[in-house]
Amino acid sequence: MATLHDFSRHLFCQGIVDADGKLYLTDREPFRYVARADNRFHTVQEGDTLFSLAFQYFQPRPRPDQFFWVLADFQPEPIVDVTLTLPKGSTIVIPSERCLVEEIFNESRRPEFEG
Repeated sequence: MATLHDFSRHLFCQGIVDADGKLYLTDREPFRYVARADNRFHTVQEGDTLFSLAFQYFQPRPRPDQFFWVLADFQPEPIVDVTLTLPKGSTIVIPSERCLVEEIFNESRRPEFEG
């Protein structure tokens, strides 16, 4: 059974241990936008955030708001700072459940650990 950890935004990071034995995570490769027939589009309303949109679109997954990073990565112009206010009237592209499971969370994206 999959856990929330299995879908963490850090899933695709690689762990590097420095000379002092401290573990650091490398930057992960964002999924990036892909035009798909089953993409959905949301016109931003006053008060929408990536967290609230993830909660709305990724239910009934556990803690769906934690998939805000999927929405940030999946935009044609990726959203780097998820704390910024989304411009009212702008469009957020929502990947389908199929894309989320089969492509974004695909194990082939996980880096191989060295050492």
